[in-house]
Amino acid sequence: MVRSKYKMILATAVLLLEVFFAPAQAKASKTPEELSQLYARSAVLMDADSGRVLFGKEEKTVRPMASTTKIMTCILVLESDMEEICTASDHAASQPQVRLGVKEGEQYFTEDLLYSLMLESHNDSAVVLAENQAGTVEAFADQMNKKAKEIGCKNTHFVTPNGLDGKDEEDIHGTTAADLARIMRYCIKISPERERFLEITRTKSYQFTDVSGNRSFSCLNHNAFLDMMEGALTGKTGFTAAAGYCYVGALKRDNRTFIVALLACGWPNNKNYKWSDTKKLMQYGIDNYQYEKIERADTLPDLPVRNGVPDRGVGRDSRVSLSVKGNSRLFLMAEDEKVETVVTLPDYIEAPVEKGETVGKIRYIVDDFVVSGDEIYAAEPILKRDFFWCFTKITELFFVI
Repeated sequence: MVRSKYKMILATAVLLLEVFFAPAQAKASKTPEELSQLYARSAVLMDADSGRVLFGKEEKTVRPMASTTKIMTCILVLESDMEEICTASDHAASQPQVRLGVKEGEQYFTEDLLYSLMLESHNDSAVVLAENQAGTVEAFADQMNKKAKEIGCKNTHFVTPNGLDGKDEEDIHGTTAADLARIMRYCIKISPERERFLEITRTKSYQFTDVSGNRSFSCLNHNAFLDMMEGALTGKTGFTAAAGYCYVGALKRDNRTFIVALLACGWPNNKNYKWSDTKKLMQYGIDNYQYEKIERADTLPDLPVRNGVPDRGVGRDSRVSLSVKGNSRLFLMAEDEKVETVVTLPDYIEAPVEKGETVGKIRYIVDDFVVSGDEIYAAEPILKRDFFWCFTKITELFFVI
């Protein structure tokens, strides 16, 4: 009896272990072998055209982002009605390395500071730009956070314009790999200043002076990835003691554009880990994802119309034929991925029905990502079966008899 009891307890324990650990094992098994040894604690490979995350590793974990912050600073300034000239404050001049070396009261052309910001990652240039646009660093951070929400970032909080570790009453200065990739996607695909952003961040070297012409500066682009892979578009490095090495970059090969975002990708003596991870993720995207055509769904069942004029007789309800508004489209997919078509229609609609009236929606889904949606509409009009129609029909039948 005692032995049977212990056997039952043991069996129950084994069952519980299977229940709790099977999902984790199943999820782990989805990690491609070539991406199982990434250095970064958080990583994302994203399709820049759709915004779909093709691969993620702790992609929703909030971490410090270091100077990758500056892509948001850059795009905000580019999109603003920016003043042509910026004046440096004492606060800007006191920023730590890496720095341009501005002095209080000096004036610089805004465009020159953007090159300083993105090529050399100068912390003081970021503060000069922020203060001249918003008045204070805090006010500029508010603009950054507002923009992040507009882009669709749900786990990002900006405190500084340069990415130095910071904290305010709301949260730490941090983001997720998924959100960082979304911000880069906005910069290169959606922003009205996307071409200007790419022009600045792809420049190999840049020289300028302050407005007075008394001081000269030279900037070199430190984004080594630009020379590592064919089609490299842009990127931004970052490092702080809390964040470790970070990187966000984009690559275009053929008609496909990929974004990689890495957080906490090693610390000093492991500076090249970010390049190894970036190349590995980009190559995985190139090797495994191609554009496939998603055909529009053309065959749909007729939809019952309550109180509609029937095709024949008096007492029957009618049915309306349906059509889809939309065309076939291309979508980046892996070879083993399938398109799920989800049709949303009511059980019936009420008459009258106008031709072209929207009655439902059809969605195309790949791996839980909604690729797009088309409207389903009535292909013909249906009149309402009211008293006047019934009276007219009965009268017709009476005279026929």
